Amino acid sequence: MELKLIEKKKNLMKIEVEDADETLVYPLIHELMKDKNVEDARYSTGHPQLDKAVLTVVVKDGKPQAALKKAAKSLANQYLEARQLIEKQLG
Repeated sequence: MELKLIEKKKNLMKIEVEDADETLVYPLIHELMKDKNVEDARYSTGHPQLDKAVLTVVVKDGKPQAALKKAAKSLANQYLEARQLIEKQLG
């Protein structure tokens, strides 16, 4: 999966997602929407053969890149905790 910044404003960021792994993108959007400073987070795929997928993050307060980093870190921690639990349970 490759990310390419295609638009950045004070409260908005659009990122082109090439070879998207939707098992990561949708939990990321869910995590973004938990943030009280995030106004909107959406993922647009468009036409599968003509368009590239785009992740859009709009914030009420703060910077969109900070919200995205915070959500990614939160997800990473959740996956780490799940992995540790599985390893502990399965020995």
